[in-house]
Amino acid sequence: MNEMVNDILASCKEDLEKAYSHQQNEYLVIRAGRANPHILDKVMVEYYGVMTPIVQMGTVTVSEARILNINIWDQSQIKNVVKAISQADIGITPTDDGKTIRLVFPMLTEERRKEIVKSVKKICEETKVAMRNCRRDALDMLKDLKKDSALSEDEFAVAEKEVQKLIDKYTALADKEAVDKEQEVMKV
Repeated sequence: MNEMVNDILASCKEDLEKAYSHQQNEYLVIRAGRANPHILDKVMVEYYGVMTPIVQMGTVTVSEARILNINIWDQSQIKNVVKAISQADIGITPTDDGKTIRLVFPMLTEERRKEIVKSVKKICEETKVAMRNCRRDALDMLKDLKKDSALSEDEFAVAEKEVQKLIDKYTALADKEAVDKEQEVMKV
């Protein structure tokens, strides 16, 4: 295979990896009835005029299966952190005792579990759409090479199969990730 084809395949693989890793990151934030520090990843607090993630302001620990403790290093910022968590709409009301902020994750109802599974499936489908777009882009570039006579018909067919192998591999990974997350959410 020529160098241009290898570059297209490498670019396609990189884009697929990004889509898959985005799916994994989205799943980290989804609550499954257990304390998960990643739920705070997108929560930002105004800290001396700069929007700062909570994890850079203190330690976040799981003290029990459903309780998250947040110890803020700068005690004067506790009220701001509580306010930011409340405004982030993560579905959990923070409580603080002046030193530690606690997030108690409620048990999920069957109905809520089913809603979460729907969003897991939606994220998976969005990931697969992004992966199909990667395939389309790679095939378009390969067709352009073929049209410019930089690629023979046989080379194009081989490259097309390689792109499809990549797509199949990453969509299988995305599906497995979704199934695993669904099982985690539905487990009582």
